[in-house]
Parts: sequence; structure tokens; C-alpha cells
Amino acid sequence: MKKALVIGVGGQDGAYISELLLQQGYEVFGTSRDADAASFRNLDILGIRKDIQFHSLNLIDFRSTLQALKKIRPDEIYNLSGQSSVGLSFEQPVETLESISIGTLNLLESIRFMDMPVKMYNAGSSECFGDIGNTPATEETPFRPRSPYAVAKAAAFWKVANYREAYQLYACTGILFNHESPLRPPRFVTRKIIATAVRIQQGSKEKLQLGNIDIERDWGWAPEYVNAMWRMLQQEQPDDYVICTGVTHSLKYFIEYTFRQLGLNYEDHLVIDPKFFRPNELKIGRGNPEKAARVLNWKATVTLEGIIDRMIAFEKNKQ
Repeated sequence: MKKALVIGVGGQDGAYISELLLQQGYEVFGTSRDADAASFRNLDILGIRKDIQFHSLNLIDFRSTLQALKKIRPDEIYNLSGQSSVGLSFEQPVETLESISIGTLNLLESIRFMDMPVKMYNAGSSECFGDIGNTPATEETPFRPRSPYAVAKAAAFWKVANYREAYQLYACTGILFNHESPLRPPRFVTRKIIATAVRIQQGSKEKLQLGNIDIERDWGWAPEYVNAMWRMLQQEQPDDYVICTGVTHSLKYFIEYTFRQLGLNYEDHLVIDPKFFRPNELKIGRGNPEKAARVLNWKATVTLEGIIDRMIAFEKNKQ
């Protein structure tokens, strides 16, 4: 039985990859900074908490990282931890850089130090590309990060590439575009839109308060994206992959479709608030998934409308 270590098991991607790994017959170990105090609510939602073995691990602490790897000795590692909000990174740039970049370095160095035959997946981000206009980003597109979060993710990406080339580690990065699900925290704009719209339909008098709604993003379904992560570690040679749908929509369309599905006109309930505008905002996120399709035999199948419908259904059932 293969052992998989999921760092950041309580997050959206950590929960879904754990579910997939359990289905594949893995022994799954999950970590958070304080496993005894963590709620692991997402694992409860998926009904898999009882099937995971938990450990405390703080990637900022090299000793903690090394001790966890020595104890578990995993065959595969999925590094999904770190500060995950672009907006929050402008307020907490140091914590963002440390949790993502230094944390990834500690993990790589621990693997090298132990000389472990382990395969490592690192969570990258399409935010690293910055504003590239209408040209879909590929694995060869230069990075032009425009937020502390994107800077940290770009640094982690190059650390993974360096350790792969210099020390022959099996380490790869998935450059994932936006991917959503009901397991997103409420602070994420997609979950915020849907949760607010459902409450309004059920009688709430509140307004949906947002910033720039003219941005465009490539949104995918998170359970499909973790399948791409797993496929990356099943290849003979490690490599980096852009993971996306190849289809871009505006945030305004996301809002309009959500409210329309609930029998509402979004214009009656939306307030644009300048406090939600970021210092830097990417106008367009657009990716090219050709390499993932060709090498990993992976392709996104759930449309944006399908994602929204599923998230609305979850939110209604949760009330």
C-alpha cells in the first residue's frame, strides 16, 4: 500500500486529493500546523476524516518538517499548504512569502537531506503569469507576478525546478488556474457570491458587496483538478503542467448567472465597494491545457455553469 502525505489536508484541495487517494487504495497521512486543534470540517463534509492519519507539521520549521518525513516516510507528497488568498497577501506579505516560499524550500531540503525516493507535488498558481492579455498561458509563458501571493508562488516554482534539476528529485508543480467547489472558504469571491445570493433568495435584505467585477478568469471544478495533481506523480519523469479549462468568463457573468439561477436580477442586489479593490488586479486569466491533455490524458469536463449549479445546490442544502 502506497503512503501519501497531504500537507494542508484541511483545505479544499487537500480534502479532495485525500478522497481520491483513498479511492486509489493509498494510506493517507494529513497534516496541519496543529492537528489536535484543527477542525478538518471539509474532511467531515466528504465523510473521510476517520480514514486519515493526522500529524502536526509546520513547514516554516525545518525540524518539524524533517521529523514528519522521517516518521511517515511517504511515497508521495502533496504540498498544498500556505496562505491561499491573493487579496490577503497584500495585507500579510511576509506571512505569505514565508508560508509558501520558505515552506516549500524546507520541504525540498528535507527530502534531499533524507535522500528519500519520494515523489512531490507542489501547488503552483496561474497568478504567477500576471497580465498576459488574450494569449493563453502555457508552461513556457514567462512569469510576471503582480501580488505578494504570486511572487511567493513564483519563488516556490523555481525552487522546485532547481531541486529537480540540481539534485534529481522527483518534484513537479501544477500551475493551476482558478478552481472552485463548495469547500472553498467563505472569503473566496465565488463562494461569497453564491452564499450571499442564496441567502437573498431566502429572504435576506443584505447586499452583495464586491470590488472589480470586470475581471475575467478560467474557472474549473476542484475535484477534477486534484485528479490532474495525482496524474502528474504517476508519470515516469517529473514535469510542470498548466491545469485549466481553456475557457474564460467574466466575474460579472458569474454573478449574473448565479442570480438568474435563483430567479433574481443581480443588479438589484449588488453594491460595488472600493474597499474590495486590490492594489493590483489581473484583468484576464487565460490558460492553455494542451500539454496536460497530451501527456496526462487529462481534460476538464465541468463547465462554469455546472460549477455554479453544484455550489448553489450545496449552499441550499446547508441552510
